[in-house]
Amino acid sequence: MGASMSTPPAPTVRAEAMASPPQGCPMHQEAQPIKVSPPPECPMHQTQPVKVSPAVSPAVSPPPECPMHRAEAGPAHQDRAYEFVECPMKAAVGMNDIDPSNMMPPPNQMPAPDQPFDLSVSREESTIPRHGTGKHWVYPSEQMFWNAMLRKGWRWRDDDLGAKDMSNIINIHNRNNEQAWKEILKWEALHAGECPCGPALKRFGGKAKEYSPRARIRHWMGYELPFDRHDWIVDRCGKEVRYVIDYYDGEIDKDTYQFSILDVRPAFDSLDAVWDRMKVAWWRWTS
Repeated sequence: MGASMSTPPAPTVRAEAMASPPQGCPMHQEAQPIKVSPPPECPMHQTQPVKVSPAVSPAVSPPPECPMHRAEAGPAHQDRAYEFVECPMKAAVGMNDIDPSNMMPPPNQMPAPDQPFDLSVSREESTIPRHGTGKHWVYPSEQMFWNAMLRKGWRWRDDDLGAKDMSNIINIHNRNNEQAWKEILKWEALHAGECPCGPALKRFGGKAKEYSPRARIRHWMGYELPFDRHDWIVDRCGKEVRYVIDYYDGEIDKDTYQFSILDVRPAFDSLDAVWDRMKVAWWRWTS
């Protein structure tokens, strides 16, 4: 009898169904975008226009939460300035806070790598109103001033400044700015009727090498050139007015730290400024 061989059947492979999380788990939920919009009282949400009788026209103003009432952003270092006025030591500890916008610590109060001595991080509040905030501008600290000089290319040497000198520089800087604001207020007094709340400083900038026409004319007449120049933009109840400030060397007053001779005047940017300067020139000539 012949032996017969049969091939065993191939094993059956069953595909196992993959376990899936239940429908209630977070990955099955669609992310809902967060919508941020101005409050419903703002004009863009009003479907029916407000009709005002021509005889009676009351001023209709959007609520203060609307975007148009938000103050303009000022210099970044002014945002934390009051921390260094109220409690410098506590604020200095917070300098290690990481800024999420650039993942870097605040640089203006950090000591320089090769700095030979410690400098104060305390800041003094000025008397100059800061536009749109209800607060005043705050002057830089000794450390901020040191870092600013380094950014401009200055480097310390053994026979240069000491810690006491930096303190004196800050005092001179602050007094000069206070004096400049007092001079601006004298000009602004000519417009007290149109701006009863008083002016506020909006922004400013240094233009040390951009001599004003007035400074150049004085130099042609034999006078020295100013060692610095600032342009200050003042808000006069909604109207921007530019002031030019030329700083000339003078003898320092050790009691008040007044050092510079200031030439402050409104720039020839408008007919109002031209008229103001003509009136003041006449008063000075006839007084």
